[in-house]
Amino acid sequence: MGLKVNDKIAEAIVLGGSFFGGGGGGDLRTGLSIAKLALELGDLYIVSLDELKSDNAVITASLVGAPAAVDRYVKPVHMVRSAELLVEVGEVDVAGFISSENGGTSSTNGWIPVVILGIPIVDAPADGRAHPTGVMGSMGLHKLKDYTSIQAAVGGSREKGMYIELVVRGSLERADRLVREAAVSAGGMVAVTRNPVTPDYLRINAAPGALTKAMRVGEILREYTSSVEEACLKIIEYLGGGRIIDRGLVTDVTLETRGGLT
Repeated sequence: MGLKVNDKIAEAIVLGGSFFGGGGGGDLRTGLSIAKLALELGDLYIVSLDELKSDNAVITASLVGAPAAVDRYVKPVHMVRSAELLVEVGEVDVAGFISSENGGTSSTNGWIPVVILGIPIVDAPADGRAHPTGVMGSMGLHKLKDYTSIQAAVGGSREKGMYIELVVRGSLERADRLVREAAVSAGGMVAVTRNPVTPDYLRINAAPGALTKAMRVGEILREYTSSVEEACLKIIEYLGGGRIIDRGLVTDVTLETRGGLT
């Protein structure tokens, strides 16, 4: 069923996801560690939308908050608990997970819970790139007046008294706002599972094939490690467009965490 992920495929997806994330979507070292743990826990499969039934429910897995927050504390157990809460409280019969986006970490969103639950990752992330807010990863659901969002957020250190579990139903914007506030209360970040939709909705509103694209770009990056420029040209060739607009060296970086964002 679908593509069985091994170490090389996982590495390529994380590398390519980092490229498409454009600097967002989390640190690729974290993504690699999540992928490694998922593969140690069991078999991981990635399926296309065509492999699902039209009435299947697919949910989004995400990390919400500020990656640079000093007190952030999200562990794999929080990711699993978030999925469990959505399934239990929301009474959702889940057929697969999608990631909220491509990114160094985000491309692996949902990988650990699906292995535990025995379901696949679906190759249709909510967004082909990284984005900072929940609404941006909602695939237009905020425009549907009759859609009720359900989201489960978990994170924070019990030792520091910052642990939180939250399940919320409501309009998408208000649910997103409460989840963002939960991330702040938890020290900067929470694992979130949210918004069941059908495969037909994903075909029109998600980014079908974005994980496969990330995998191919990652393979190119891995093959051309000796020349950044050559790697860029090969990626441009693969994507069918683009150009190198400048070259430079980053000499200084400042990160500020405010309101649950970095």
